[in-house]
Amino acid sequence: MRKSKHHEYRHAYNAQAAVDADGSQLILSARVSQCASDRNELVADVAAIPAALGRPETVLADNGYANGAEVAALEASGIEVLVSTAAEGRRRRHDFPPARPAAPRELKADWLKALAGKLASDESRVLYKLRRQTVEPVFGIVKAVLGFTGFSLRGLDKVTGEWDLVALAYNCKRLHKLSLPA
Repeated sequence: MRKSKHHEYRHAYNAQAAVDADGSQLILSARVSQCASDRNELVADVAAIPAALGRPETVLADNGYANGAEVAALEASGIEVLVSTAAEGRRRRHDFPPARPAAPRELKADWLKALAGKLASDESRVLYKLRRQTVEPVFGIVKAVLGFTGFSLRGLDKVTGEWDLVALAYNCKRLHKLSLPA
């Protein structure tokens, strides 16, 4: 990948993780993609969850995963999908000038309207808030606590092995924390 025709090529990978939102915060599946965008990764991420762990009933994802075909494929297989239809929390409270409420973006695609309708219910909003409390801390801990901020190896196979080791280290740390008495 490269930023423009004036920049060099860089080996770039996109680390993906499916995380349990039912309280354990364990990484259920970890995979690496060479696609810079998350748009086409949702079905592959769900498919990467081992069959022994069961099939998820609901998938929570941010708006980077919003793709009509991916959402339709998961819903056709009986999985409820809650994907944000707009970017969240881009404005900080201390930014100048003070934020004016922005006009909501008009959704044109039918599948986006359907997702927005789903997310409008109180039950769905409560479920979707779990994403911020489960997935985001995992990546924060991997970066800040485990110190993993980039891949050291080259080649998709080696990078996949490196990401699997990082996920294993995170899960071992998390299992230890869960086994401690409260």
